[in-house]
Amino acid sequence: MSSNVVRSRITSTLSKNINNRRRFFNSDVVSGASKKEPIIASQSIMSDLPAAAAAAAAAAEEEAAVAQNAERKSPLRFLTYGIVGALTGATVAAGYATYAYTSDEIEEKTKYLRESVKYAIADDASAVEPNFLNPNGSDKDYELLFTLKYQKLLYSAAMTVPSKAVELYLDLRRLVEDHVRGFTEPTSDKLLPDLHPAEQHVFTLVLDLNETLLFSDWKRDRGWRTFKRPGVDAFLDHMAKFYEIVVFSDQLNMYVDPVCERLDKNNCIRYRLSRGATRYQDGKHYRDLSKLNRDPNKILYVSGHAFESSLQPENCVPIKPYKLEEDDTALLDLIPFLEYVARNSPADIRAVLQSYERKDIAKEFLERSKDYQRRMQEQRKQQTRFWRSSR
Repeated sequence: MSSNVVRSRITSTLSKNINNRRRFFNSDVVSGASKKEPIIASQSIMSDLPAAAAAAAAAAEEEAAVAQNAERKSPLRFLTYGIVGALTGATVAAGYATYAYTSDEIEEKTKYLRESVKYAIADDASAVEPNFLNPNGSDKDYELLFTLKYQKLLYSAAMTVPSKAVELYLDLRRLVEDHVRGFTEPTSDKLLPDLHPAEQHVFTLVLDLNETLLFSDWKRDRGWRTFKRPGVDAFLDHMAKFYEIVVFSDQLNMYVDPVCERLDKNNCIRYRLSRGATRYQDGKHYRDLSKLNRDPNKILYVSGHAFESSLQPENCVPIKPYKLEEDDTALLDLIPFLEYVARNSPADIRAVLQSYERKDIAKEFLERSKDYQRRMQEQRKQQTRFWRSSR
């Protein structure tokens, strides 16, 4: 038993020593490996230094290449900016000139610039060229001729570009103005044919359509409807005996023609003028009575918006706008004044209309007529008293 105990103790002691030795060696290996890691890291750092230097050198080379490219592109950029600046300045100048001056004024102001291109220094060079062709000519003549030729080249190059630009601007502006004029100006300078020689004394009565002779109304349930003004038939029939009647509307002819055909059953209206005969100005269509090919002293323009729709307010006869009033008598009330004008034929109707000072002409004429009749009755009474007293 004792021997077994001794053997067990010896084996346990030996196993403990072996385990301690294994732990020692394992710790040495681990510690050795941990100590070698910094050495490996330092070697990797030392190996990374040449790569970093190479990258820095490559970056420096790239920067130098970019700087060289920038230096090469700087003249091109300067030229590009110069062209853009020149175009911008030319656009601003053209816009200001279009706003501030007419095409005729610009043409007059740039006359010297455009004619300067025709000037040539050849006149001066021709005086030197014979001396240069002369065998006895001096070197000064050759130098002078070369200088004049060079000056001519520079002068023509410096003056041709702005001159051609101005001419191009004027041509484009005239083209645009002609195109716009087709929409803003009347279709003709003579909207009506010449008056017959036997009717030179006849006055021209120009009538507006909407809110003057009729009224157009639209409702959702029935659409558009046109209503005649009360008394319009009697007005047209009676005025046709004294006047040349012209309907002048700012509506399209596709509206004016059918409406006038239904309105004028007795053909009292001689001519119809629609939107194409108006002048478009400040966003509105105006009647330009000077384009009617008639004597302005014998034109009367009757409209519910006479002063707002005509360019000749001195020829306007204002009337109350028609708004579907059943008791409207404006047209019939105007008949006495128009008949009086036609029968008496004043030299200038504009002076007669000016005396009314934009008042209601029908009422004012009626009051003047009553006042005139009152004064005539008083004169007759005075004359009767005078004859009675003389007897």
